[in-house]
Amino acid sequence: MGKALEGVKILDFTHVQSGPTCTQLLAWFGADVIKVERPGVGDITRGQLQDIPKVDSLYFTMLNHNKRSITIDSKNKKGMEILERLVKKCDVLVENFAPGALDRMGLTWERIQQLNPRMIYASVKGFGPGPYEDCKVYENVAQCTGGSASTTGFRDGPPLVTGAQIGDSGTGLHLALGIVTALYHRTMSGKGQRVTCAMQDGVLNLARVKMRDQQRLAHGPLTEYSQHGEGIPFGKAVPRAGNDSGGGQPGRILKCKGWETDPDAYIYFITQAPVWEAICDVIGEPGWKTHPDYAKPPARLPRLNEIFGRIEKWTTTKTKFEVMEICNAVDIPCGPILSMKEIAEDKSLFATGTMVEVDHPTRGKYVSVGNPIKLSASPSEVKRSPLLGEHTQEVLRELGYSADEISGLAEAGATAALKKAAAE
Repeated sequence: MGKALEGVKILDFTHVQSGPTCTQLLAWFGADVIKVERPGVGDITRGQLQDIPKVDSLYFTMLNHNKRSITIDSKNKKGMEILERLVKKCDVLVENFAPGALDRMGLTWERIQQLNPRMIYASVKGFGPGPYEDCKVYENVAQCTGGSASTTGFRDGPPLVTGAQIGDSGTGLHLALGIVTALYHRTMSGKGQRVTCAMQDGVLNLARVKMRDQQRLAHGPLTEYSQHGEGIPFGKAVPRAGNDSGGGQPGRILKCKGWETDPDAYIYFITQAPVWEAICDVIGEPGWKTHPDYAKPPARLPRLNEIFGRIEKWTTTKTKFEVMEICNAVDIPCGPILSMKEIAEDKSLFATGTMVEVDHPTRGKYVSVGNPIKLSASPSEVKRSPLLGEHTQEVLRELGYSADEISGLAEAGATAALKKAAAE
């Protein structure tokens, strides 16, 4: 059974997280991703947050599955010749360097078009055109400038960033969609094009419901926010709303049995209108089904703190999994707060390929996140990340270099770090 992107060649100039997330996803779908790294150095994340000395970090291995690694010194004339051959052979070039870095290397968009008019040139940047376009951006900066942080946290506390990497990995996922779209367009037009995703834009796209609320705010209070029921006036911008639901159905994180000692003994509970009567029965408040203060959603909105307080009185008598079992039986939407340990030990996630175990030649076996997107006709397979420069000779042979030429390129410092002369 063929892979969805089999036959597509990706020239991968990415590093750290946003770009590698994109190219890893394409590699999972069968694209041949050739990761270009500096001789003797490689992607900086190989050495960041190492838990085992002199072994590629989990930071690197979990973002670079299914790729091939070639080491090239772009400042070396012969190294640049190799890169230009790769540009001619590949379908997509992906980079997330600082603004202008690839241009300074000599691979401008114009030069790439000369070498390969069908090339798709994809970039992750911090900002789009404007006053900040030349600024460097990292994960938390993107969350702050994309509107996420200002709307995350509790009303009386500071803005917060989320643990989900919506700036880096989120933008990488957006870029992957852009690349696949450009590949489809190329089948019609025969031409390549530039694909750009700004991290600020990616975060804003994921925070679009808050932009929805910003416009609603001009027409009155946001009644599903807890502060409305508390009689606290709204300001000019969307406030932080703690764990209130972002949708029209009020929701809250509630304590469950064992919360005093277990930091994850909580559940997210949604008081969905169609199952309100079932909620009343489950928590032992059948009278609320007809009481004018609770029977209808508009009446409940000013009383959310009281309602969730009563529901929490019930949830604290059950474990989070017991609450989920009871509620799911009557279609009440809820979900336990799962720790990373619980997720890493969930056999059902391994059965679907959402979690995988990977064997690495120097690290040994480790657990990683698999492909979140499932295709019925072309399932993906997660293979280990490459060692630094592991596929250099293999890729050079595919480009037409002879064995003698490959040795000469290494000796010239084009594909390997030059050996220092021994001191006399």
